[in-house]
Amino acid sequence: MKAAFYEAVGPAEQVLRVEDIPQPQPAPGEVRVRVAWSGVNPSDVKSRAGLRSKAPAFPRVIPHSDGSGTIDAVGEGVDQSRVGERVWLWNAAWGRPHGTACEWLCLPQQQAVRLPEGTSGEAGACLGIPALTALHAVLMDGGVAGKTVLVAGGAGAVGHYAVQMAGLLGAARVISTVSSDQKARIATEAGADDVVNYKTEPLAQRVAELTQGQGVDRIIELDLAASAEADIAMLKPGGEVVVYGSGASPMALPFFPLIVKNVQLKFFMVYHLSAADRARAEGTLNRMLERDALQHLIAERLPLDRIADAHQLVESGRAIGNVVLRVGADA
Repeated sequence: MKAAFYEAVGPAEQVLRVEDIPQPQPAPGEVRVRVAWSGVNPSDVKSRAGLRSKAPAFPRVIPHSDGSGTIDAVGEGVDQSRVGERVWLWNAAWGRPHGTACEWLCLPQQQAVRLPEGTSGEAGACLGIPALTALHAVLMDGGVAGKTVLVAGGAGAVGHYAVQMAGLLGAARVISTVSSDQKARIATEAGADDVVNYKTEPLAQRVAELTQGQGVDRIIELDLAASAEADIAMLKPGGEVVVYGSGASPMALPFFPLIVKNVQLKFFMVYHLSAADRARAEGTLNRMLERDALQHLIAERLPLDRIADAHQLVESGRAIGNVVLRVGADA
């Protein structure tokens, strides 16, 4: 089978290769998936580039945690009725050497979730990290019903889903930050009630105006290091910042403004969701998909052979939305 892999970390064009390797066979409790689409996420790019470790986690790494396809074989203990089922995948490359950048992969059956019939395979490759991150950030700790929510980067892979999901799950108002007019249109079409261009407008002042000085209840934050000062200013007393990313580590936070406002800082990593949180998010997400309630923002569709180009596009930050690779003939 055809697979993309790397055996050393470094620049995409230097370390990524596409070659034929043996087809895997499912172990007990596993399903084998014929991959149609593979999603490229920033975490995949960082691992390949060596930003997490100066050596690969395994001698050979087939990257990408997200993907979609069809189950074509099952291991012992898995119901045979799953053969032929369209699925979307999560954590395929997290703590494992074999992700979705290949024609077939085997993984534990719970990591292959039924993909609703009306949802495209390319959208399915955007769910494991972007959509589940957005949904958990909206659902956690009581959710957002009746609240004013600010989503940082409402035209990004996670933010675009978060804007939609906050509205679908009862937020009274959704405000989004963006960095261009094009991104403002995308966030507005996703359902943002108000959009603030932080490149051209004073962010905290503008949010104060939009909320009549009250501030927001929850901020869904992609870069705490860059935004902490503004986040504190924009929050209501007792408000919360739900953090799923930061551009810098370590970082410094101002203690007195945080404690005076009783600010709650909440961090999570989508790879490490508890079984209960993941089950809740999966179920909620699939119900949204069944109702065709979500827009899927896909910036680029490339063939597997162009995986290096896909990594470079994600690494550059130029992609507005998700980057996916076409793998299978049925994609």
